[in-house]
Amino acid sequence: ALHGASVAALTIYDMAKAVEKSMEIVSIRLRSKSGGKSGDYSSE
Repeated sequence: ALHGASVAALTIYDMAKAVEKSMEIVSIRLRSKSGGKSGDYSSE
């Protein structure tokens, strides 16, 4: 999911950079998850 979010953000950035030169991607991070080997996680 993080990889997909990164690719989507970079795609939008690539399309919009001609319009807005000062645009930047600031933060892509995991806020929470459930299940899996290591259990649940929440950054809050």
